[in-house]
Amino acid sequence: MFVAAVPVFLIATNVRWVIGAPLLYSYGFDKYDIPSATGIERDELLSAARQIRDYFGNDDEFLTVRVIQYGVHVENLYKSKEILHMKDVKSLIRGVYRVQEVAGAYLAAFALIGLLVYRRGFLSRLARYAAYGGAATVGLVVVVGLGSLIGFDRLFLAFHLVSFSNDLWQLDPRTDYLIAMFPEGFFLDATLWIAGSTVLEAAVILGVSVLFLRSRREIVQDQLPVVADAEEPGRVDAG
Repeated sequence: MFVAAVPVFLIATNVRWVIGAPLLYSYGFDKYDIPSATGIERDELLSAARQIRDYFGNDDEFLTVRVIQYGVHVENLYKSKEILHMKDVKSLIRGVYRVQEVAGAYLAAFALIGLLVYRRGFLSRLARYAAYGGAATVGLVVVVGLGSLIGFDRLFLAFHLVSFSNDLWQLDPRTDYLIAMFPEGFFLDATLWIAGSTVLEAAVILGVSVLFLRSRREIVQDQLPVVADAEEPGRVDAG
């Protein structure tokens, strides 16, 4: 369970980080020229992104995004279908946040209880489990990352079919500002950010754990007594 919890915690943590990272939104709006696609100035788009991030963290049931578009104050940029879809998205994201918190709490409790019960003798076992978890995370994320690069459109479709029980996510970029602001390429970039940061963190965990285990083995070997060759009993040196 500890080994399985490592990739769950790392992936969920990086999903949480990427969703809340203002840099992702400014990068995506610039890369895909969203101001031209929506008629909304860049600063107003950044304000809309901030309102969306706030929505994921507050207790509001429905999303309200206020912007200035073509010099006119818009009280809510999104239509009812988009708002209902964002309600589903919020539930999904909140679920990811809870998974991250539970996995993190389990990892911390496992390590703490093990150290309290077995003291320093538990460190090698903990490092070994962490190394397994790091290696499993790297393997899993590399496979998903390669799949995203090869056929992200199919993975994106499968994700929506599995994650949502309705068709509210089927939006038209010509009429729905939600998909116009966040095209498929935006989510590919977000996925690659999550995959890259997760692989980096898992590699660090794996490397540190392996180095620790090697150092412990070297210490044990240095502490082994040197046994001298004993003379055979009854043997007399002719010299």
